[in-house]
Amino acid sequence: MGLNFPIKKPARQKIINKANLGMDLEGLINESNTYYLNNNIAVIHKKPTPVQIVKVDYPMRSKAVITEAYYKTPSTTDYNGIYKGKYIDFEAKENHNKTAFPLANIHPHQIEHLKNIIAHGGIGFMIFSWNAYGEYYILPFDIILEYWNNSLLDGRKSIPYQVFKEHGYLIKEGYLPRLPYLKVIDEIFF
Repeated sequence: MGLNFPIKKPARQKIINKANLGMDLEGLINESNTYYLNNNIAVIHKKPTPVQIVKVDYPMRSKAVITEAYYKTPSTTDYNGIYKGKYIDFEAKENHNKTAFPLANIHPHQIEHLKNIIAHGGIGFMIFSWNAYGEYYILPFDIILEYWNNSLLDGRKSIPYQVFKEHGYLIKEGYLPRLPYLKVIDEIFF
């Protein structure tokens, strides 16, 4: 006769896949971009990341599987297109912190790319998701650049949440489109 003790199952651990941290924000932007395109408001698309395919397995002619690939060059920003006759280019950034956005999540080539877009008359910006608060902001690029440049001088490695509250533009989630960021672009640039 065996003893029947209740078996305690281990607590479920939440696994965070850092490769997909931006997917929630990107999903909202992609849905919004589809709405903008279908309603003839704007043409804005997610840019593909350039990769070099190194190895492909062909188990069957119709079922090729990429088994090894590398990023060719750093991608510039996430999205580009045209809105009201102006070139538009932007990056989407998710943040899981409650007090500040880490500047380490912005890459030097992204800063240089957006500086070039703006210098040539385009609209360049970043959309930030504050997951702890369920908020989305567009922060003017000049403020991002100021914090970026100051980080090189004084070592500050983040943009405080309060800066977003005071100087950012809140994007209120909607129904159609889900993330109506072009309303904010109208407010800032047109």
